[in-house]
Amino acid sequence: MFILNSRLNSSFMSTKKARAAYIGRKLEALYPDVTIPLRHGDEYTLLVAVILSAQCTDKRVNEVTPALFAAADTPEKMVKLGQEKIRKLIETCGLANMKSKAIFETSKQLISKHKSRVPQTLKELEALPGVGHKTASVIMAQAFGIPAFPVDTHIHRLAQRWKLTNGKNVVQTEKDLKMLFPTERWNRLHIQLILYGREHCTARGCDGTKCQICRALFPSRIHPVKTRK
Repeated sequence: MFILNSRLNSSFMSTKKARAAYIGRKLEALYPDVTIPLRHGDEYTLLVAVILSAQCTDKRVNEVTPALFAAADTPEKMVKLGQEKIRKLIETCGLANMKSKAIFETSKQLISKHKSRVPQTLKELEALPGVGHKTASVIMAQAFGIPAFPVDTHIHRLAQRWKLTNGKNVVQTEKDLKMLFPTERWNRLHIQLILYGREHCTARGCDGTKCQICRALFPSRIHPVKTRK
Protein backbone atom coordinates (compact mmCIF):
# COMPACT_ATOMS: atom_id res chain seq x y z
CA MET A 1 0.00 0.00 0.00
CA PHE A 2 2.78 2.43 0.89
CA ILE A 3 4.56 1.73 -2.39
CA LEU A 4 1.34 2.22 -4.34
CA ASN A 5 0.57 5.49 -2.55
CA SER A 6 4.10 6.70 -3.12
CA ARG A 7 3.80 5.98 -6.84
CA LEU A 8 0.46 7.73 -7.07
CA ASN A 9 1.82 10.71 -5.15
CA SER A 10 4.92 10.81 -7.32
CA SER A 11 2.78 10.82 -10.45
CA PHE A 12 0.48 13.51 -9.08
CA MET A 13 3.48 15.73 -8.23
CA SER A 14 5.23 15.15 -11.54
CA THR A 15 4.77 18.69 -12.89
CA LYS A 16 6.10 21.98 -11.56
CA LYS A 17 2.59 23.43 -11.54
CA ALA A 18 1.27 20.58 -9.39
CA ARG A 19 4.16 20.87 -6.96
CA ALA A 20 3.75 24.65 -6.76
CA ALA A 21 0.03 24.29 -6.01
CA TYR A 22 0.73 21.81 -3.22
CA ILE A 23 3.49 23.99 -1.75
CA GLY A 24 1.26 27.05 -1.84
CA ARG A 25 -1.52 25.26 0.05
CA LYS A 26 0.89 23.76 2.57
CA LEU A 27 2.63 27.06 3.34
CA GLU A 28 -0.67 28.90 3.68
CA ALA A 29 -1.78 26.31 6.23
CA LEU A 30 1.50 26.52 8.15
CA TYR A 31 1.81 30.32 8.06
CA PRO A 32 -1.64 31.89 7.65
CA ASP A 33 -0.56 35.18 9.22
CA VAL A 34 2.75 36.50 8.00
CA THR A 35 4.58 39.76 8.54
CA ILE A 36 8.12 40.67 7.71
CA PRO A 37 10.24 39.68 10.74
CA LEU A 38 12.33 42.88 10.68
CA ARG A 39 11.04 45.45 13.15
CA HIS A 40 10.43 48.86 11.63
CA GLY A 41 8.16 51.86 11.87
CA ASP A 42 7.88 53.08 8.29
CA GLU A 43 9.31 52.67 4.80
CA TYR A 44 12.61 54.34 5.67
CA THR A 45 13.34 52.28 8.78
CA LEU A 46 12.38 49.12 6.87
CA LEU A 47 14.86 50.05 4.14
CA VAL A 48 17.61 50.50 6.73
CA ALA A 49 16.72 47.22 8.44
CA VAL A 50 16.81 45.33 5.13
CA ILE A 51 20.23 46.80 4.31
CA LEU A 52 21.44 45.61 7.72
CA SER A 53 20.04 42.12 7.17
CA ALA A 54 22.60 41.23 4.48
CA GLN A 55 24.56 38.21 5.77
CA CYS A 56 23.02 38.77 9.20
CA THR A 57 20.12 37.17 11.05
CA ASP A 58 16.85 39.02 11.54
CA LYS A 59 17.24 38.45 15.27
CA ARG A 60 20.54 40.30 15.32
CA VAL A 61 19.15 43.14 13.21
CA ASN A 62 16.21 43.49 15.60
CA GLU A 63 18.65 43.72 18.49
CA VAL A 64 20.58 46.52 16.80
CA THR A 65 17.87 48.71 15.27
CA PRO A 66 16.16 49.99 18.47
CA ALA A 67 19.26 51.96 19.47
CA LEU A 68 19.95 53.03 15.89
CA PHE A 69 16.39 54.24 15.29
CA ALA A 70 16.28 55.95 18.68
CA ALA A 71 19.25 58.00 17.48
CA ALA A 72 18.07 58.42 13.88
CA ASP A 73 14.82 57.32 12.27
CA THR A 74 14.72 59.73 9.33
CA PRO A 75 17.19 60.40 6.51
CA GLU A 76 18.00 63.83 7.94
CA LYS A 77 18.76 62.46 11.39
CA MET A 78 20.82 59.63 9.93
CA VAL A 79 22.99 62.01 7.91
CA LYS A 80 23.41 64.23 10.94
CA LEU A 81 24.40 61.19 13.02
CA GLY A 82 27.26 60.53 10.62
CA GLN A 83 28.80 57.39 9.17
CA GLU A 84 31.15 56.67 12.07
CA LYS A 85 28.41 56.78 14.71
CA ILE A 86 26.19 54.64 12.49
CA ARG A 87 29.04 52.11 12.22
CA LYS A 88 29.44 51.90 15.99
CA LEU A 89 25.72 51.34 16.50
CA ILE A 90 25.53 48.54 13.93
CA GLU A 91 28.92 46.86 14.32
CA THR A 92 27.51 43.61 15.75
CA CYS A 93 25.60 43.05 12.48
CA GLY A 94 28.80 42.41 10.59
CA LEU A 95 30.08 44.23 7.49
CA ALA A 96 29.64 47.40 9.54
CA ASN A 97 31.89 49.57 7.38
CA MET A 98 30.06 48.70 4.18
CA LYS A 99 26.58 48.88 5.72
CA SER A 100 27.18 52.17 7.54
CA LYS A 101 28.37 53.73 4.29
CA ALA A 102 25.34 52.37 2.43
CA ILE A 103 22.92 53.69 5.06
CA PHE A 104 24.63 57.08 5.19
CA GLU A 105 24.90 57.54 1.41
CA THR A 106 21.37 56.24 0.79
CA SER A 107 20.02 58.68 3.36
CA LYS A 108 21.81 61.56 1.61
CA GLN A 109 20.40 60.49 -1.74
CA LEU A 110 16.87 60.20 -0.36
CA ILE A 111 17.15 63.80 0.82
CA SER A 112 18.69 65.17 -2.37
CA LYS A 113 16.70 63.22 -4.98
CA HIS A 114 13.50 61.99 -3.35
CA LYS A 115 12.42 64.67 -0.86
CA SER A 116 13.42 62.34 2.01
CA ARG A 117 10.93 59.68 0.94
CA VAL A 118 11.63 56.11 -0.11
CA PRO A 119 10.87 55.77 -3.84
CA GLN A 120 8.27 53.30 -5.04
CA THR A 121 9.88 51.90 -8.20
CA LEU A 122 12.47 49.15 -8.57
CA LYS A 123 14.61 51.32 -10.81
CA GLU A 124 14.80 54.18 -8.31
CA LEU A 125 15.34 51.84 -5.36
CA GLU A 126 18.12 49.92 -7.10
CA ALA A 127 19.87 53.22 -7.83
CA LEU A 128 20.31 53.84 -4.09
CA PRO A 129 23.75 53.01 -2.63
CA GLY A 130 23.85 49.51 -1.16
CA VAL A 131 20.39 48.58 -2.47
CA GLY A 132 20.37 45.61 -4.83
CA HIS A 133 17.48 43.92 -6.58
CA LYS A 134 16.52 41.70 -3.65
CA THR A 135 16.45 44.58 -1.17
CA ALA A 136 14.47 46.72 -3.61
CA SER A 137 11.99 43.88 -4.13
CA VAL A 138 11.48 43.49 -0.37
CA ILE A 139 10.69 47.20 -0.06
CA MET A 140 8.28 47.09 -2.99
CA ALA A 141 6.46 44.12 -1.50
CA GLN A 142 6.48 44.87 2.21
CA ALA A 143 6.52 48.67 2.37
CA PHE A 144 4.21 49.45 -0.54
CA GLY A 145 2.29 46.23 -1.19
CA ILE A 146 3.42 46.15 -4.83
CA PRO A 147 3.79 42.56 -6.09
CA ALA A 148 7.42 41.42 -6.03
CA PHE A 149 9.17 38.13 -5.38
CA PRO A 150 12.46 38.67 -3.56
CA VAL A 151 14.60 35.53 -3.80
CA ASP A 152 17.30 34.96 -1.20
CA THR A 153 19.50 31.90 -0.62
CA HIS A 154 16.76 30.17 1.42
CA ILE A 155 14.22 30.44 -1.38
CA HIS A 156 16.77 29.57 -4.07
CA ARG A 157 17.68 26.40 -2.18
CA LEU A 158 14.06 25.36 -1.67
CA ALA A 159 13.12 25.99 -5.29
CA GLN A 160 15.91 23.69 -6.42
CA ARG A 161 15.08 20.97 -3.88
CA TRP A 162 11.45 21.06 -4.94
CA LYS A 163 12.31 21.13 -8.67
CA LEU A 164 10.55 24.40 -9.27
CA THR A 165 13.54 25.77 -11.15
CA ASN A 166 16.59 24.66 -13.06
CA GLY A 167 18.17 28.03 -12.49
CA LYS A 168 21.71 28.18 -11.17
CA ASN A 169 21.22 31.67 -9.76
CA VAL A 170 18.59 33.72 -7.96
CA VAL A 171 17.77 35.74 -11.08
CA GLN A 172 16.51 32.71 -12.99
CA THR A 173 14.87 31.27 -9.88
CA GLU A 174 12.88 34.49 -9.42
CA LYS A 175 11.65 34.34 -13.02
CA ASP A 176 10.62 30.70 -12.68
CA LEU A 177 8.77 31.21 -9.40
CA LYS A 178 6.90 34.21 -10.76
CA MET A 179 5.61 32.05 -13.59
CA LEU A 180 4.47 29.27 -11.23
CA PHE A 181 2.66 31.28 -8.55
CA PRO A 182 -0.14 33.84 -9.01
CA THR A 183 0.93 37.47 -8.69
CA GLU A 184 -1.37 38.11 -5.73
CA ARG A 185 0.49 35.44 -3.72
CA TRP A 186 4.04 36.73 -4.25
CA ASN A 187 4.30 39.11 -1.31
CA ARG A 188 3.05 36.61 1.26
CA LEU A 189 4.69 33.62 -0.32
CA HIS A 190 8.25 34.88 -0.23
CA ILE A 191 7.99 35.33 3.56
CA GLN A 192 6.31 31.93 3.97
CA LEU A 193 9.10 30.30 1.99
CA ILE A 194 11.78 31.97 4.10
CA LEU A 195 10.07 30.90 7.33
CA TYR A 196 9.72 27.32 6.14
CA GLY A 197 13.32 27.23 4.95
CA ARG A 198 14.57 28.45 8.29
CA GLU A 199 12.39 26.21 10.42
CA HIS A 200 12.11 22.96 8.49
CA CYS A 201 14.19 22.76 5.32
CA THR A 202 17.46 24.28 6.48
CA ALA A 203 20.80 24.03 4.74
CA ARG A 204 22.04 21.53 7.33
CA GLY A 205 18.83 20.04 8.72
CA CYS A 206 17.38 18.84 5.42
CA ASP A 207 19.11 17.71 2.25
CA GLY A 208 15.99 17.42 0.14
CA THR A 209 14.83 14.15 1.71
CA LYS A 210 13.88 14.91 5.32
CA CYS A 211 11.40 17.76 5.82
CA GLN A 212 7.67 17.25 5.39
CA ILE A 213 7.36 19.02 2.03
CA CYS A 214 10.42 17.29 0.56
CA ARG A 215 9.07 13.91 1.64
CA ALA A 216 5.59 14.68 0.31
CA LEU A 217 6.85 15.85 -3.07
CA PHE A 218 9.53 13.20 -3.53
CA PRO A 219 8.72 10.15 -1.39
CA SER A 220 11.10 7.95 -3.40
CA ARG A 221 14.05 10.34 -3.33
CA ILE A 222 17.08 8.80 -1.60
CA HIS A 223 19.95 11.01 -2.75
CA PRO A 224 20.62 14.44 -1.24
CA VAL A 225 20.03 17.50 -3.41
CA LYS A 226 23.00 19.80 -3.87
CA THR A 227 22.16 23.46 -4.38
CA ARG A 228 23.54 24.92 -7.59
CA LYS A 229 24.51 28.53 -7.05
